[in-house]
Amino acid sequence: MTGVELVVARYREDLRWLKRVPHSLRITVYDKSGEASDGLPLPNVGREAHTYLHHIVERYDDLADLTFFVQGKPFDHVPDLHRILRRAAEGIEKVDGFRWYGFVIDEDDRTGARLFQSWSKNPDRELLDMEGFCRALWPGPTPDCFPFYPGAHFAVTADAIRRNPRSFYAKALNLAVDHPNGAHCFERTWDRVFGAHGIPEALRSETFPVFFKPIRRHMNGDNKQ
Repeated sequence: MTGVELVVARYREDLRWLKRVPHSLRITVYDKSGEASDGLPLPNVGREAHTYLHHIVERYDDLADLTFFVQGKPFDHVPDLHRILRRAAEGIEKVDGFRWYGFVIDEDDRTGARLFQSWSKNPDRELLDMEGFCRALWPGPTPDCFPFYPGAHFAVTADAIRRNPRSFYAKALNLAVDHPNGAHCFERTWDRVFGAHGIPEALRSETFPVFFKPIRRHMNGDNKQ
């Protein structure tokens, strides 16, 4: 297919914000709540990484020219998402292969000790096996650090996705489920998945975190940007 698609990974989030998405965008919602909804049901495994990769595997031959992948409550990380989607509908928002979205760039190490271990939603203070994760997908040594935009919100072109065969994404889909905290490993490496460097070149030598704008909270995406 041509055009722009918005893929939403939902788990019980309020999706009334979708009413303000431009009608020219195709919207696909995958729902892991186990409740009756208008979304396509998926098993509640692998967090948003499983959802995104499921979409790529199933739609590999029928991808939109540009696909936005977001979680069901994206505005904590991408408060200006509606503006971005309007620009995409108008052909103004250009994505050269891959682009992360968010207002902060941060960095984790190969064990997750810098960010993941102290994360408030990680009460057991687990680490990340980034080395085992990377070895399962890519040849060569594992980087010592992973700069990324937290939240796993990004856009990617069909051409960039198809740099890898469908079998690569099928392997990645299994990894999202089977690897410990696999979704958090993917969160740190989505640009690498699509063969891109997601950090703007001018910021790659910065000390992270780098903030682009003050943190703003919006209920149900009712921001007026």
